[in-house]
Amino acid sequence: MESSRNKKRGYEQSVEDEADGMPGSKKSKLPALASVIVEALKMDSLQRLCSSLEPLLRRIVSEEVERALTKFGHAKLAARSPPPRIHGPGEKNLQLHFKTSMPPHLFTGGKVEGDQGAAIHVVLIDMNTGDVVQTGPESSAKLNVVVLEGDFNEEEDDNWTKEHFESHEVKEREGKRPILTGDLLVTLKEGFGTLGDLTFTDNSSWIRSRKFRLGLKVSPGYCDGIRVREAKTEGFAVKDHRGELYKKHYPPALHDEVWRLDRIAKDGALHKKLMKADIVTVEDFLRILVRDPQKLRNILGSGMSNRMWENTVEHAKTCVLGGKLYVYYADGTQNTGVVFNNIYELRGLIDDGQFVSLESLTHSQKTLPDSGLHEHVFAFRYRLIPW
Repeated sequence: MESSRNKKRGYEQSVEDEADGMPGSKKSKLPALASVIVEALKMDSLQRLCSSLEPLLRRIVSEEVERALTKFGHAKLAARSPPPRIHGPGEKNLQLHFKTSMPPHLFTGGKVEGDQGAAIHVVLIDMNTGDVVQTGPESSAKLNVVVLEGDFNEEEDDNWTKEHFESHEVKEREGKRPILTGDLLVTLKEGFGTLGDLTFTDNSSWIRSRKFRLGLKVSPGYCDGIRVREAKTEGFAVKDHRGELYKKHYPPALHDEVWRLDRIAKDGALHKKLMKADIVTVEDFLRILVRDPQKLRNILGSGMSNRMWENTVEHAKTCVLGGKLYVYYADGTQNTGVVFNNIYELRGLIDDGQFVSLESLTHSQKTLPDSGLHEHVFAFRYRLIPW
């Protein structure tokens, strides 16, 4: 026990001697860490040592973290979500809000529209009541339309600051035109507004998230002294216009060129085979599919696998045909005839001047097209009369 105490006193003495030996140093100016250790050893308690070290270590870690963050610059700090802003009693809590949803993708050069081609509407909301702000200077403010990064505020925390919002605005790439052109100003009327004609000039593939958002903020000179939180849409991709030129249609239209169907590439080998056979539109494709599917399959040949064939046919059959019907009369009396739709599918018969629907036909009557009637009608299709 005595030996242990002597060792402790020897250690304390050596620390003090080292301090005395430092140039310009005095015992009262011991290094902070050494002082803490000496004091802790005097207390002869490991717990006291940890407690004494904790404030010092916290300060050191805090200083090092702050120094490291500084190296990343203010832009990185701004990217962090700001703490929620607390509104005082009676303080206005206003926010712009997009009423219209955006489609999953848009194309450069095309008009910027909402989902299903809808106009894009915005409202100014009093967040304290949930009502639209229809009176006061804020209700007629002017707004700037901006482009935002697609992954801005994914955490769905609406309490961002103006600076945080603006730090996520996307500017044009070097040597490029402004990303968004057109009517970049929106004027609220009684708290409601509608975006004008806008066009994207660049795609979103170069952004980390590969998506953009539209944003709205109050124009300078309006709502001074009043915080109006900005609006943002959902994220959406912007693709080059050439992608739209080659895209498929779902569903296809009768007048669409046949390459709009799945598995048929524009100007590709299959497309050229169909064109050579005078199959130019989706309607042409469906007509020969109804009349003679094997002939159509032979035209496409081995370049189209059975799986591809099934996909193309399935896509073609989703085409909306409309309600047009045509009748082919067997003689000039118009008492007997066959009724087809515009792709030559049998829809009924004219018997003694009366229409008999497909559902009411006998089995033998329903098989009339298989007896060569289709080819006969197609050969004399100029004699089809709208019905």
